[in-house]
Amino acid sequence: MARAIRAGELGAAEALEATLTAIDERDPVLNAVCFRDDDTARASARAVDDAIAAGRVDGLGPFAGVPMLVKDLNDVAGWPTTLGSRAASDEPKVADSLPVARLRGAGFVMAGKTTTPEFGTISCTESERLGATRNPWNPDHTPGGSSGGAGAAVASGMLPAAHASDGGGSIRIPASCNGLVGLKASRHRISGGTTKMIAASTQGILTRTVADQAAIVDVMSAFDPGAWEHAAPFARPLADEVGADPGSLRVRVALSNAVGLELAPECRTAVERTAEVLEELGHHVEWDEVTWPDAGDFLVGFLTVWSTISAGYELSSNDLLEPQNRASRAAARATDAITYTESVTMLQRVSRRFVEPFGRDFDLLLTPGMAIEPPEVGSIWAGVEDDPNAPLTNATPMAAYTVVFNVTGQPAISLPVHMAASGLPVGVQFAAPLYDEATLIRVAAQLEAAFGWADRPVPTPT
Repeated sequence: MARAIRAGELGAAEALEATLTAIDERDPVLNAVCFRDDDTARASARAVDDAIAAGRVDGLGPFAGVPMLVKDLNDVAGWPTTLGSRAASDEPKVADSLPVARLRGAGFVMAGKTTTPEFGTISCTESERLGATRNPWNPDHTPGGSSGGAGAAVASGMLPAAHASDGGGSIRIPASCNGLVGLKASRHRISGGTTKMIAASTQGILTRTVADQAAIVDVMSAFDPGAWEHAAPFARPLADEVGADPGSLRVRVALSNAVGLELAPECRTAVERTAEVLEELGHHVEWDEVTWPDAGDFLVGFLTVWSTISAGYELSSNDLLEPQNRASRAAARATDAITYTESVTMLQRVSRRFVEPFGRDFDLLLTPGMAIEPPEVGSIWAGVEDDPNAPLTNATPMAAYTVVFNVTGQPAISLPVHMAASGLPVGVQFAAPLYDEATLIRVAAQLEAAFGWADRPVPTPT
């Protein structure tokens, strides 16, 4: 789309109108888009067309004129940021957050914002403020979370890519639920301006193809001179790794998870099919489990950090928060600085032990994307009347394989290799040594060619 716009074969205004029309047609069922500013978006698209018509293409970014939706946890200048919470203000923000500024600088036309659960704390995109977002493959089921609005928008064909973020699986889970590609980059790879949750949370994108994923991560991961810490730079643009030969890799397969949850049959099938294709591609597959972190210590430490997720937000009243976030915020306030620091230190030690075999005993780790198929809308809230933390417990099967890599900071990618008998997508996850996104993209491109997911028809939600 970007190439066609730059070549004058497709107007930026035309591309935007196609997105707005698709939102009009599909969002009444999906509830993926929570905010629109059509007039501003149209003005931005016309400005791109005018620049191209006048021959002023040198100043345009690589994605000039391509529509973009931003997850409603990030600020866009002139728009409100609801955080999916009734306690958040409707006042428009003064400036773009850094990830949005990177996307705008690359030429994307900001078309609106996507739904998210309150503060992005659960793996289904449902909130009292924004309602429930639905999966375009079957609207009775969730598109995952917390980037479920982004996932539903891309999977339903509203636009080719949408901004996302990931603090415990929130890019990879929607990728798995919606049949998309989603990369959680290495810690500090994509700057958010400031870090939160020990930099376990990172920014990113949801796409249909590996090439789009790599090229957009390239622009999002531009060096941030104001950041306190930085990832080791790519040896070359990530987009150049698409189609590059990864060589013959040692791929370890792990079907177990740190919390001992049973794996759904279709999720097992997705991993088994992927392993077979990897062997056909010349890779060496090892069916040998990894030593996951101790669930008790790990979960206590991570939840201590996770409880601070609402820190820094201006909220009008704790009473307006949903039960699990009200309880989480209270727990964070009750935790002293020593206890918090001890939890962070423990997680670093756990992480150090877990990452040791990566690159030594094997090159990549292959796991299921989730332990279950996408659950039904509303099921996340079962039991919340008796236990405010029930939504987090209910979400555990969705995040059982993802959250550990937020703690270790390793890059991990979800790939849409399988369609279950239910008609719902099922993804697998690959994790690599720290800063080795390049190998993930090389293997992902191989598997995309083998599985052909980019050619799947776009679902029509009804």
